[in-house]
Amino acid sequence: MATTHPTELDQHHTSNDHPRDHRSPLRSRLARVLVTGAAAATLSVGVLPGTASARTAAPVAATAAAGQSPAAQAAVDAAMTQVGKGYAYGGNGPDAYDCSGLTTAAYAAAGVALPRTSSAQSQVGTPVSRADLVPGDLVFFYSPVSHVGIYVGDGQMVNALNSSTGVVVSSVDMPGFAGASRIA
Repeated sequence: MATTHPTELDQHHTSNDHPRDHRSPLRSRLARVLVTGAAAATLSVGVLPGTASARTAAPVAATAAAGQSPAAQAAVDAAMTQVGKGYAYGGNGPDAYDCSGLTTAAYAAAGVALPRTSSAQSQVGTPVSRADLVPGDLVFFYSPVSHVGIYVGDGQMVNALNSSTGVVVSSVDMPGFAGASRIA
């Protein structure tokens, strides 16, 4: 597997980088309902300081999957409220994140401590196959691991991708998939 450096992340863009661009009216209405529910669920577990409101959250929201823990869903919900915020290398929020800063903050909101770097995060939890992903699983990219996102369902993840896109929902099918782990 080829090594990709963090500076090369700026070159990775997929058709899913801007999920708001191609929605049907029904999907738009459903997304608003799901985002509102996700924001309400986040409030029940505690909101990260400075988090975005439901009106700035992504149009995609995950629903609880079979075998998914409440902490994993809370982490998904917390991360989804950050969609639209900026990217900063080493960023821990509340206004900008890097990939592992986002995952660390989202799981902290769910009461779960994670190591700070994507590489260290790839060493914790229970490894899961790509076919067995459920919302809340961490997905890792590149060798050595230098990017992480939180799986939200339907082949999508929430992640702080790069300085051009910030925190977005994008496909887990981007180049360099290296594995996944279940944290909670």
